[in-house]
Amino acid sequence: MAQTPSPGAGPALDDLLLYRLSRLLSVGGSPVIRLCEGRFGITRREWRVLATLAEHGAKGLGSSQLAELAQLDRARTSRAVGSLAAKDLISRSQPGGDRRQVMLRLTDAGRAIHAELFPMVREINAQLMSALAPQAAQLFDESLARLQAQAEALLPAAADLPKADRRRRAPSGA
Repeated sequence: MAQTPSPGAGPALDDLLLYRLSRLLSVGGSPVIRLCEGRFGITRREWRVLATLAEHGAKGLGSSQLAELAQLDRARTSRAVGSLAAKDLISRSQPGGDRRQVMLRLTDAGRAIHAELFPMVREINAQLMSALAPQAAQLFDESLARLQAQAEALLPAAADLPKADRRRRAPSGA
């Protein structure tokens, strides 16, 4: 069983911002995932695509534009789009008959799910944020904006890192 490091013993996992944010998302996002999957039959990624289309896609969005706005890679976006189209929650059209270009829009069923689910997700977020006083919530929001900008500034350096190859075995001695 792992021992809790004693104070002053060096950095701990809980000192890492991304680890703590991941834990918060796991716990705080669980009710959203249960609503999406259990009540509405969509995954959280499908919800993200659906909500992004609801917010930015009144006139329709192309797949690449949707992926960028939802901050998902194109492959994951494509899978979510295919699944949502199969569930008749989004529609695909080809403007001018150009098969290389696809315009995505919410269907009436997709808009209905968004209209019902979004207020529930907003309420879960409000309950989480109620842990902070109004001034602290504003400071937190400003801090998140600065952290987002800093993370985006780090992206060019990350491009030099190797991409994941899940087929590759772990290095020996790992």
